[in-house]
Amino acid sequence: MSIDVFLRLLKQHIFWFIFIPCVTAGMAFYMTRNEPKVYKSQASLYTGLVSRYSLLSDKQNAFTDRSASAFDNILTTLNSRETLLQIGISLLSDHLRLRQPDTLMLANAGFQELHRAISPGWEDLFFIAGDSIQLHRTIDSLAKSQVDNPVKTLLLKSDSYYSVLHLGENLKATARKNTNDVLLMEYESDDPAVSQRTLSYAIDILNKRYAILKTSETNSVIGYYEAKLQKAKEKLAQAEASLRAFSAKHQLLDYDEEARNVASSREALNNEYNQELMRKNAAKASLDALNRRMGQQGSVRSANNDLNDRQKKLTDIENKLANARAYGQPKNVISQLQVSVAQAQEELKISAQKYDAAANSNDAIPTQTMANDRLTKSLEYEESGARLELYQKRMDDYQAKTSEYGPLGSQLRKLNRNLAIVEKEYLDLLQNVDQSRTRRQDVAIGGTLEVMDAPDFPLVPQASKRIQLVAVGIGVGLFIALLLTALRFMLDKRIQSPEQAEILVGIPVAALFPTVKNPLIYSRTTRASRSMFEQLFNAINIEASQNGVKPYPPIITLFSIRSKQGKSWLANGLAQLYGNADQKVAYCYPRVTGNEQREHQNGITYFPYTIRPDFMNVTGIDYLLDYDQGFDISHYDRILLEVPALINNQIPAYLLNSSALSLLVIDASSSWARAEKQLLSMYVRATNQPILTVLNRVEENYVDFPRRADAIQPPVNQERAVQRQRTIL
Repeated sequence: MSIDVFLRLLKQHIFWFIFIPCVTAGMAFYMTRNEPKVYKSQASLYTGLVSRYSLLSDKQNAFTDRSASAFDNILTTLNSRETLLQIGISLLSDHLRLRQPDTLMLANAGFQELHRAISPGWEDLFFIAGDSIQLHRTIDSLAKSQVDNPVKTLLLKSDSYYSVLHLGENLKATARKNTNDVLLMEYESDDPAVSQRTLSYAIDILNKRYAILKTSETNSVIGYYEAKLQKAKEKLAQAEASLRAFSAKHQLLDYDEEARNVASSREALNNEYNQELMRKNAAKASLDALNRRMGQQGSVRSANNDLNDRQKKLTDIENKLANARAYGQPKNVISQLQVSVAQAQEELKISAQKYDAAANSNDAIPTQTMANDRLTKSLEYEESGARLELYQKRMDDYQAKTSEYGPLGSQLRKLNRNLAIVEKEYLDLLQNVDQSRTRRQDVAIGGTLEVMDAPDFPLVPQASKRIQLVAVGIGVGLFIALLLTALRFMLDKRIQSPEQAEILVGIPVAALFPTVKNPLIYSRTTRASRSMFEQLFNAINIEASQNGVKPYPPIITLFSIRSKQGKSWLANGLAQLYGNADQKVAYCYPRVTGNEQREHQNGITYFPYTIRPDFMNVTGIDYLLDYDQGFDISHYDRILLEVPALINNQIPAYLLNSSALSLLVIDASSSWARAEKQLLSMYVRATNQPILTVLNRVEENYVDFPRRADAIQPPVNQERAVQRQRTIL
C-alpha cells in the first residue's frame, strides 16, 4: 500500500479516527473521576558494588566489575516473596498495636479498614499487641498456617497495605544512572505514613536477608573447601607413607644417585672386560703364531730324516751293486742296480734341496726360543681367561642389579608423581580455603547496604495520572480505529481505489469518475467528470486512430461484468462529446422495458436492440438491430455499442471481432472475485482489441479535481430525456 492510498484510506475513515479516540478518552476520564491521591516515599542506599574498598582489593591486580550480577541479586532478594512477606508482617505488627489512628503511622481510613478486616474471634491480636516480639511471631505463624485466617488473607490474598502482591507492585528499586553504587528505592501508597514505614521496613529486611544470604553463601563455600582439604590431607599422608614404605623395603637412600653409581660402575666394568678380552685375543693370536712356527721347525727335522733315509738307501744300493760286480751277477741285475743307484741319487739330491730350503728360511727361529715364548703366551692366555670369567660374573651381577632397579624406577616415579599431584591439590585447596575465609570476612565487614538518604515523609501527593490516562485512551482509540480500518481494507473485496482496481483486474485504469448526483448542477464533481470525459475521449480517439485493421467507422464497445455499473451514463457522455464535435454517432444499447424506440438528437441516433437467444452468433450490427430501424453504418462516423452485463448474458464473440476497442466499466463499490476474473479472461480471449478500464463512482478523495479556471462550464440546458432514461443502467 502506497502512502497516497494510505492517506486516502485515513481520510475516508476519518469519522472512526475521531469518534473512537473520543470514546476511549471519555471512558478513561470517567473511570479516573475518583482517583485516589498517591504519596511517594524515596530513599537511597550505598551498595559499594563498584568502588567499595575491601579486604580483597589489594590482592586483585585488576578490579573485576561484577556489579551487574550483584545488583541483580540485590533486586531479586528485595522482590522475593519472603522479603515482601516479612515487610507486610512488620507493617501489620505496627498497625495492630495502634489504639487509634495516627497520622505518623496509619490514617483513619486505613485504621478502620484494618479493624474491619480482623473478623470477630480474632480480637486477641489486639490484646497481645503490647509484646511486639510475641505479636510478630504470632502473625508470622498465622501467615504460614495451613488454615485460612484474617491475617493470611491480609498478607497473601487481599489488596491491602500488607499484601505481598500490593507490595511487589508498588515497591520499586533501580540503580542510579551511570553507576551501580547507589540503589534508589521508592514506594507509593495513598497514605504518606504507610509509604515511609513500608520503605523503612523494606530497607531493614533487605539488609538482614542480603547479609544472611551472602554470609551463608561464603559459609557453604568454606565448608566445601574444608571438607575437600581434609580429604586431600589424608591422601597426602597416604602418598608419603607409601613412599617411605617403598624406600624401606628396597633399602633405597637415594634412588637416582644409586642408579647413577650402578650405571657408571657397569660402564667401567665393561671397559675393563673389553680390555682383558683384547689381551686374551692377543695372547691367543701369539700362541697360534708360535704353533705355526714350531710346525715349520718340524718340517726341517722331517727333511733331515728324509735326507738320512735317502743316504742310507743310496748306500745300501751301492753296496748291493758292488757285491753284484764282485760276485759277477748278470748284467741285467747289475743294470737294474745301476738304475736304482741313479734313482736313489736323484732322490737324495731332491731331499738335500728340501733340507737346504727348510734350514736356510728367513723365519727360522731357534727351537728353544720358540718353546719359551710359547710357554709364556700360554700362561698369559689362561690368565686372561680366568680374569674374563670373573669380569663376566661381575657383569651378571650388575645386570641383575639393573633389572632390579628398572621396575623400581617406574614405581618410584609413580609414587613421586602421585605425591606431587596430591601435594599440589592440597596446596590449591588450602589457598581456596584462605580466600574463602577472607571473602567471608570481607562480606561480614562490608556486606550490608548503607543508607545514604533515609525514607522521607511525603507531604505532597503525586501529580494525577488522569491526563496521562486520557492521552493513553486517545492512543488506544487511534490504534483501534487504525486496526478496524486495516481489517476492513483487508476483508473488503470491493474495488475502492484505482490502484486496487489495477491489481485485481490486471488492466491499467484509463479514467475514473466520481459519483455525480445531479449532472444539471455545476459542481466539483461535474467539473471533474467532464474533465475525465475529455481525457477518456482523447484516449479513445488515439487508440482508434492507431488501429488501421478494423473497418470504418470504428466501433467502440462498452461492456461490464455486472449490471448497474454505469455503461449507459458513460456512453451518453461520449456520444455528447462526439455530437459536439459535429460527428454522427450511432449509439446501440439493449432494451430494458421493450418500449424503447429509435431516436435522433443533435447528430446522435439511439438504436435499441433486443437481446436474442442467438446473441452469441451475431456477426454484425446490421443483424443485431431491427430491420425497420433503417440502420446504415456508412452514414455514421462513430458507433457506440453497449453490450449487456456478461454475468448473465452471452458474449457476442463474432460481433466483437469488428470492434476497434472496448471500454470495461466497473463500479468502485462492486466486488471483484473469481467469477469476474473468469468472465474478463473469456472476453479477452474472444476479442483481439485494446481494452480501456473505466472506474465509476470512485470516492472523491481518489479524484484529482481540476481548478475552476482550468474547466469550461458548458451549457446544461440541452440535456436529453433519453440520457436521463439511460443513467440508471
